Amino acid sequence: MKIRRLGLISRIALLVVCVEAVAFSMLGWFYTDRFSTAIEERTYSHLHLVGRMIANDELAISSISRQSVMTDLVGAPYLEGMVIGGNGRVIVSTNPAYLGSPARDIPGFDARWFADSAPDEKFIRGDNTLRAVMHIRGAAGGAPMYTTVIMISTSELDAMKRSIILRGQLGSLVFILLSSALIVLIAQHLITRRVNVSLEVLKKAEEGALDARIPVTSDDELGQLQHGINSMTAKVGTLLNQHRRNAEELREQKDLLASVIQHAPIRVFWKDRESRYIGCNSQFAQDAGLSGPEELVGKTDYDMGWRDQAEFYRADDRAVMESGISTLDFEETQTTPDGRTIWLSTSKVPLRGGDNRIIGVLGIYTDITNRKQAEEQIHNLAYFDPLTGLPNRTLLLDRLKHAMTAGIRHRVFGAVLLIDLDNFKTLNDTLGHDVGDQLLRQVAQRLTQVVREGDTVARLGGDEFVVILEGLGESAPEAAEKAGLVGEKILAAVNQPYQFGTHAHHSSPSIGVVLFDGNRHTMDDLLKQVDIAMYQAKKDGRNALRFFDPQMQESINVRMELESELHMALESGQLDLHYQAQVDNSGRPLGAEALIRWNHPERGLVSPAEFIPLAEETGLILSIGQWVLEAACSRIKAWESAEHTRGLVLSINVSAKQLHQADFVDQVRAAVQRHDIKPALLKLELTEGMLLENVEGTIATMNALNAIGVRISLDDFGTGYSSLQYLKRLPLDQLKIDRSFVRDIATDSSDKAIVTTIIVMARSLNLDVIAEGVETEEQRQFLFHAGCDHFQGYLFSRPVPIGQFESLLDQSRQSAPADI
Repeated sequence: MKIRRLGLISRIALLVVCVEAVAFSMLGWFYTDRFSTAIEERTYSHLHLVGRMIANDELAISSISRQSVMTDLVGAPYLEGMVIGGNGRVIVSTNPAYLGSPARDIPGFDARWFADSAPDEKFIRGDNTLRAVMHIRGAAGGAPMYTTVIMISTSELDAMKRSIILRGQLGSLVFILLSSALIVLIAQHLITRRVNVSLEVLKKAEEGALDARIPVTSDDELGQLQHGINSMTAKVGTLLNQHRRNAEELREQKDLLASVIQHAPIRVFWKDRESRYIGCNSQFAQDAGLSGPEELVGKTDYDMGWRDQAEFYRADDRAVMESGISTLDFEETQTTPDGRTIWLSTSKVPLRGGDNRIIGVLGIYTDITNRKQAEEQIHNLAYFDPLTGLPNRTLLLDRLKHAMTAGIRHRVFGAVLLIDLDNFKTLNDTLGHDVGDQLLRQVAQRLTQVVREGDTVARLGGDEFVVILEGLGESAPEAAEKAGLVGEKILAAVNQPYQFGTHAHHSSPSIGVVLFDGNRHTMDDLLKQVDIAMYQAKKDGRNALRFFDPQMQESINVRMELESELHMALESGQLDLHYQAQVDNSGRPLGAEALIRWNHPERGLVSPAEFIPLAEETGLILSIGQWVLEAACSRIKAWESAEHTRGLVLSINVSAKQLHQADFVDQVRAAVQRHDIKPALLKLELTEGMLLENVEGTIATMNALNAIGVRISLDDFGTGYSSLQYLKRLPLDQLKIDRSFVRDIATDSSDKAIVTTIIVMARSLNLDVIAEGVETEEQRQFLFHAGCDHFQGYLFSRPVPIGQFESLLDQSRQSAPADI
């Protein structure tokens, strides 16, 4: 029988028997060894006792008495003792036969007893005996007076040992058997009964009675085991109850999930492998314009009318189902029925059946508009200045990098302008940082309004702003001129007063400019150079613009000097009007066009082509236009006082900036009333280009001017992009054929066709027609025969000062009309 087949009690009993057997074996060996040692100690004790008695003459009695004492002193059957006198004969012995006999005749005599070199006490071993010898000497020493010998029989001693061992083994065996039986009985009571109780509880637990518990009566190991079983069954019961609750909760959650999906504000749908809808939630159905989810079942994206996106959706579905890989967070925009643009995140996952086979696709649309708005806010914080809303240094460098790359690609120049506000620290120190912040915000607005839509305005930090201008031209001079114009606009805009509550503040900028084409500069180079140019502007007195390139700076200086002189010309009366006659088909003057001239005290007559564009760009054209209007009304009034000039119509050119002023109509009305002239004698010439800017607003302004009574002529007709659709709505009195069509009219068939068409169209609209740039009789003849009644050009008169013009009028009045 194998040990592992034994029961627990049997194993314990066997273990106890083994342990006790080993223990009693060791104990027997120990006591046997102790017995031998005790015999030797007893022998020595008797030896010493006999020796002391002899030494004290206590044995000086008869041999019989001595024999009796010796026997009593030895006192053990396995010991023999004798006393040998100094003459070598036995004087005392436990064996009477040895008395009086020479010691050497005694059996077992050993000469070593009397060896001189031997110690007074010694053990001498023989074949079957062990002898203890002791010499007793006199007070003066010398030879032994007596020799005491005690002999031990080893055979008898061994027999005694065997007897002791046998009795010990028998006793041990009895003890082992009795103790084992007792242990088995105790174990039966303490272990088996408790184990059986535990097994019964486990069986009940197996049958489902997890509330059954083992009565624990002890804290021993078995009690701890029972505690563990109770704890285990309790935990199993808890887990089972939890599992049941979880199953119930799972069913509830499943129902809740179905309800949530149906009523969630996100769009959820699922399709089969053919991309046919097999279900959706209420939100999806509602957004799709369906009465309910059931209406979608069986339809495809094509059936739903989403043809523009249906193929993409189908391909996306197929990719998800074939790869088994989800597509997550595909973002797209969608316009809601109320016109809002929202962001949607689309996620699709494979829809799997019970066998894990892909049977379709599940899709979710989530409205991420709020997240996108938050991302935009984060982006703005990272790339935009929170105070002004302008790009910050990070975004500025990125855009400058792209601008330089574009310059290389397209071989065009760009420019960087660094604007620093003069005396900004003083404003902060005196009025506080709040006012300083207001100023920075207003400056940012003005800079943004001055530049083109595609240009970059950024805040570098503090009171420094940067403007990046792209696509300024293929040559450096052209780019420098355009950059300078923008810089002058910035100077003018920033110099306008600022209002902070009741406090008005004036600020000026110092502007540095550097050009780039992307080939010869790094971003660091550009920023260093423009910084140097800006500090040069500060060094030159502030409120100035300086180029990094000295040659370009010189051209800007000339332009700025011209602007300054133009201001002075307006104030000092250097501007003048020259008049060019407008005649009818008989050559009779009908009026004139007033053309502005600048009589510079040093440069002489400055061409309008040189200073009018400058006046347009700087805004000075408004002041010049107002001066021309007043001068024209004054001239009309003067002509009304003379017979030969009465009734002449005077035309003046109006710029786009003038026309688009909110109070332009009021300005014209006030001038007409102030000079008390007939409004019909004043004719305003407008170009086609200005009509294209805010067509409806321009038409409203022209109607208001027409209501005053002034006449309106459309100048340079045919050079723009006139549309008959709105041309017929304009309250015009006259069309003016541009000189570019008249110049080659005698030889160019295209010009002839264009001019003829313009005249026919004007007649159909009941408009007068006048041709400018008529310089030859051949041109006049063609125009006349084509139906043009009015002419203007060198053939009749050059633009001349008022004195010469009125002299020409006198000559024309005195001479007969030409026969045309």
